[in-house]
Amino acid sequence: MTEKMVRELVLPPGVSAKLEGTLLTVKGPKGETKRDFHDPRITMTVSMQGNKMELESRRNTRREKTILHCYRAHILNLIQGVQEPHLYKLKICSGHFPMTVAVAGQELIVKNFLGEHKPRKMALPAGVTVKVDGTEVTVSSPDIEIAGQAAAKIELLCRITNRDIRIFQDGIYITSKSSKAVSA
Repeated sequence: MTEKMVRELVLPPGVSAKLEGTLLTVKGPKGETKRDFHDPRITMTVSMQGNKMELESRRNTRREKTILHCYRAHILNLIQGVQEPHLYKLKICSGHFPMTVAVAGQELIVKNFLGEHKPRKMALPAGVTVKVDGTEVTVSSPDIEIAGQAAAKIELLCRITNRDIRIFQDGIYITSKSSKAVSA
């Protein structure tokens, strides 16, 4: 169990990676993503000739294999995001009161939720694009974590607490998430 374990990733055409210390930057046709990988047990190298990345663990233990495969999955998500942004779709459901959802600058505004006079507002994180089209809200970003967090915060913005949720089903709900990364 003391031998090294090496996993190789081949970058698709049009995608480049740059490693500065522990910060990996992946650039592609649809954007740029960054992620910090800092574990002393895993070594990462990026070779510019041939567009290859190598992940190497010092030992072949179960914990290091887990970290190695987790890093590989994160890198595949980064690669997928710069090729085609991660997409989350949400549906606006308003059965009792006609709810109005709009994007103004870097802010999402929900008016007349359950008849409330004061609009609910949420600041959108940097690097995410939100579009409202009728009863559908689309959240997209090259970074899967930013897109997922923004979609979850939008869903929590219209959370119903002190009513029967079987009757009051008003809100904004996630209906579809971006597909998982295809292993390379």
